[in-house]
Amino acid sequence: MSLRFQELDWGTTPMGDISLRRRRDPASGEDVHEVKLGDEFLMSSLFTAGETALTRLALAALPAEQLDVAVGGLGLGYTAAAALDDPRVASLVVVDAIAKVIEWHHKHLVPLGARLTGDDRCRLVHGDFFALAGGTDGFDPSVPGRRFHAVLLDIDHSPQHVLHPRHAALYRPEGLLALAEHLHPGGVFALWSNDPPSDTFTSLLDTTFARAEAHTVAFANPLQGRTAANTVYIATKAAEHR
Repeated sequence: MSLRFQELDWGTTPMGDISLRRRRDPASGEDVHEVKLGDEFLMSSLFTAGETALTRLALAALPAEQLDVAVGGLGLGYTAAAALDDPRVASLVVVDAIAKVIEWHHKHLVPLGARLTGDDRCRLVHGDFFALAGGTDGFDPSVPGRRFHAVLLDIDHSPQHVLHPRHAALYRPEGLLALAEHLHPGGVFALWSNDPPSDTFTSLLDTTFARAEAHTVAFANPLQGRTAANTVYIATKAAEHR
C-alpha cells in the first residue's frame, strides 16, 4: 500500500512551478496521480473520461486506414494511450512544452509511462505545440512539413481560459487556418475543453474547417457527488476534390 500522500517530483517552468503528486483515494483505496501547475490542478487520474473521449471521437470520424496522429499535451498520458488502443494508429507524436512531464513518463513515475515509452509507434517530443502549430515545419522534428490524419489538443482549460496568453492566438481564425495546414485533406482537429460547449467557438471552427461539432462528455464526480462534463470539439478539414 502506498503512502497516503506523496510528492513524487517537482520542477519550475515558464508558467510556474509544476508538481506530480500521488495520494490514496479514501473511497476506493486506490492511488490517484495529480499534476499541479502553480496553484491550479491541471489533471488527475481520477477523471480521464474527457481525455479518452477526445481521442475516440476524433478517430471515429476518420475512415478505416493507417493513421498518423499528433497530440498536443502529454499530461498523464490518457489521450495518447487511447490513440494507441486503436489498431489503425500507425504512428503517434506527442508534443509537450514541459520537459519534466516527459521525464515522468520515461522514469515511469506515472501509471501510463511504461506503456507509452514502450510502444514503438509513440514518440514524446519536447516542444511548444502552439509555436509548432503556427509554423511550417509542423509537429514532427524529424520530418519537417509532415501532415497528420488527426491532431488532438488537450492543454488549455478551454479556448477562453488559456494557461498562457500566447496560446490564445491558436483559437483565432489565423491560428486555426495555420493548424489545419498540418492535416491531410479530410483530417480531423479535436479539442478538449473544460467549459460547456460554445456556439461561438463551434461557428469559428465551421468557418475554418468543412464541418465542426461539439460533444458533451458526462462523467461521475465522486468528490462533489454529482455528474460533471467536459466538451470535445471535432472539426474536419475539407477533402480534396477529384
